[in-house]
Amino acid sequence: MNILFVHQNFPAQYREIFRWLVAQGGHNIVFLTQRKDVAAVNGAQIISYAPHHKPADDAYAPTKYWEECVGNGLGAAFAAQKLAAAGFRPDIILGHVGWGELTFLKQVWADVPIIGFFEYNFLSQGGSVGFDPEFPASDHAAFMMHARNVVNFSNIQTVDLGQTPTFFQRDTYPVNFHDKFYVCHDGIRTDQLLPNPKAQVSLSRLGRAVSRKDEIFTYMARNMEPVRGFHKFMRALPRILAERPKARALIIGGNEVSYGKASSAMGGYRAEMEREIGDRVDWDRVHFLGKVPYQAYQEIIQVSRAHIYLTVPFVLSWSSMEAMSMGATIIASDTPPVREVMTHGKNALLVDFHDHDALAAQVIEVLARPDDFAHLGPAARAHMVATYDFRTQCLPTHIARINSLVPTARAIPFP
Repeated sequence: MNILFVHQNFPAQYREIFRWLVAQGGHNIVFLTQRKDVAAVNGAQIISYAPHHKPADDAYAPTKYWEECVGNGLGAAFAAQKLAAAGFRPDIILGHVGWGELTFLKQVWADVPIIGFFEYNFLSQGGSVGFDPEFPASDHAAFMMHARNVVNFSNIQTVDLGQTPTFFQRDTYPVNFHDKFYVCHDGIRTDQLLPNPKAQVSLSRLGRAVSRKDEIFTYMARNMEPVRGFHKFMRALPRILAERPKARALIIGGNEVSYGKASSAMGGYRAEMEREIGDRVDWDRVHFLGKVPYQAYQEIIQVSRAHIYLTVPFVLSWSSMEAMSMGATIIASDTPPVREVMTHGKNALLVDFHDHDALAAQVIEVLARPDDFAHLGPAARAHMVATYDFRTQCLPTHIARINSLVPTARAIPFP
């Protein structure tokens, strides 16, 4: 089969299915991306394209994002035209809707089916905007969010089928989109993301490695920001460390902003929160590890006695589900995307996102009495294996959906 992937940040949500298809052999696979630093992949062409246009910094705010998406879409379309001129015609196109890259591909290949990845429809109520009173929505938020969704409204007409990873994400979209969607996660490699009771993590400051025998609690986000509850976590630190004098916090994440408004403070949200809690914390027991390699991230989660995951109503992080696959005891925010995969007392412990004292109390309880909560990690892993495993649960659904749009003679063989 001839397969075209389109995503500005290779491989992103297509990581596992792309790898699987390449490993099968026999497919002509092309991946269009804006990244220029991707190493060659045997069995696939990785082609970098540039946006055709970028809006000026002072462009009219309500249409600035659409202008950017049109530039991405035309850049992708012109790259597709070159592929077509070279004789490539995909049997199926898989791409992310959110940055406009699919918008004009039907003008290149009118009859090629497209499956679009619909990640999130921005809401002025019921979503991430305005959820935290500490970061109130602006007077123009409703207009700006609706304007941002123009790319979704345009591309629901472009795609033949939409994919969304969770029901929470599906339900951010208008109901009249749903008939064109199927809900299936990208998939978690539960065969690789395993518990490891022997895992160790070296801490240079401590001068030795730590393991599950130590009182390690962890927090992870791509970047330390309010959307992922970083400020709530930091405010819980003083009580946790005071009541558990042997505990240590291992924090994974960058100091930039992936979602929401950037901090106006020098040093970002990390510096802002460090100043707020000040000398109420024993900083010698707080380890900011930055962005770590994937193997190191796994080992950190595997030594964690209590893993903290917080989010406003927004896209659920892969890391939360990967931690479940590794059998972590998770204390998470009681918010809608979390409740789709975690149930309080069954496979995780859920606390009010807004109540950092309740978060601290729950973490302290787990650190003090880990055996009382030992059932949560295995239950979390079992749920991932039964519902979100890439190979046994998600991949068959994705392949079936792809094959439903192509002639039988061109279908992807699947057991």
